Amino acid sequence: MANDPIGATVTKFSIRGRAEIENNVEALSLLAAEWFVRFVAERPGVARIALAGGSTPRELYRILCSVPFRDRIPWQRLEFYWGDERFVPHDDVASNFRMVKEAMLSNVPVPPGHIHPIPTDVSPADAAARYEAVLRSVYGADRFDPARPMFDLMLLGLGSDGHTCSLLPGQPVLAEREHWVAPVAAGRVEPRITLTYPAVESSHTIAFLAVGAEKAAAVKAVRAGDTNLPAARIVPHGDVIWFLDRAAADERADG
Repeated sequence: MANDPIGATVTKFSIRGRAEIENNVEALSLLAAEWFVRFVAERPGVARIALAGGSTPRELYRILCSVPFRDRIPWQRLEFYWGDERFVPHDDVASNFRMVKEAMLSNVPVPPGHIHPIPTDVSPADAAARYEAVLRSVYGADRFDPARPMFDLMLLGLGSDGHTCSLLPGQPVLAEREHWVAPVAAGRVEPRITLTYPAVESSHTIAFLAVGAEKAAAVKAVRAGDTNLPAARIVPHGDVIWFLDRAAADERADG
């Protein structure tokens, strides 16, 4: 047990978590989909879910809105948020919101008011401030209580450089602990907006999805606690699970 700064006593979970491994992305996505169905069924009331962008979770989203999974999920009581967003219009091909909408949300009966994309129609700084205001309003407090997580589920990807969300190596956002959302000026191509460590950590469960041999070294290093990699700096207050294909789970990878 460890004492949290606000005085609550909480259990600190390891970022290593447990791993679920399948042979390929299709089998892994099916496994993750079955797990997702069970997870949301067990959550009481509204479940808040932060979604990952990028290419890796696309197959998972496609499966979740297909039969029979679509009919097994209580869409009416799920709320969706995003872990990060590229600073492009929502209809841009690079938009994380567009990817999730096309792959899943446009095909399931989620109430429109339960979908909370990161805004990109103002400056990056203003967009981050607006999204943080949304999160604070939903959470109902200005500081996170480890005993009361913001998110029921945080879905995360992992880059080969160890980044997750848009917590990119060498960027000032890695030191941000006051704001819940922040702009990242030096994105890969365009600026980005990302949840910061406090918001990521305020999750009942964190689920990483990583596939491919190019991710193996990062997976190994993050799960070993190498804090040179941004994802390894997450200090979870809840459970952590890794969904990996065999290539990404290769313990022989150089790290």
